[in-house]
Amino acid sequence: MAATPGLAAAFPAAAHRLLADLVRDGAALGWVEPPSAADVAALLDDVSAAARAGDAALRAAYLGDRLLGLGYWLRYARPTHRPHADLEKLAVAAEAHGRGVGRALAAALVADARAAGIEVLTLDARGDNDAALRLYRSLGFTEYGRLPGFVAVGERRYDKVFHMLDLRRPPDG
Repeated sequence: MAATPGLAAAFPAAAHRLLADLVRDGAALGWVEPPSAADVAALLDDVSAAARAGDAALRAAYLGDRLLGLGYWLRYARPTHRPHADLEKLAVAAEAHGRGVGRALAAALVADARAAGIEVLTLDARGDNDAALRLYRSLGFTEYGRLPGFVAVGERRYDKVFHMLDLRRPPDG
């Protein structure tokens, strides 16, 4: 994206469209209602600033000039947790599901975390997000906890499932 100024300039609007569309269709991305353009722009500004400081990584997947997915991790801010980061978002356009975009983004983010010296990468997912949970397990993440019925979407309740990947071990294969 940095090598293509047009993509960089259009990224906040494209990210907003992607995230708003996914949330509108019920994706488990942490919002009940689609986020505003200002909310997404502020989020991207925060993640970009953290990335410049070495405390985050942001990845985007494109087909031509169409944003198909994005993801990022953030290093924990507490001094006792600094060696660790949380994979905060991984979002893939509905038409790209099942085509390896999420896997490519997640693998790139894991590689970025390893290169940044992150020891443990954590994430949480909504318990009904079976495709995401399968993807994370296939990448070596292991479940370390679950809060039953913790996520409230209207009257519906879902488990919050916690996963971790210990990057202190060398990668398989």
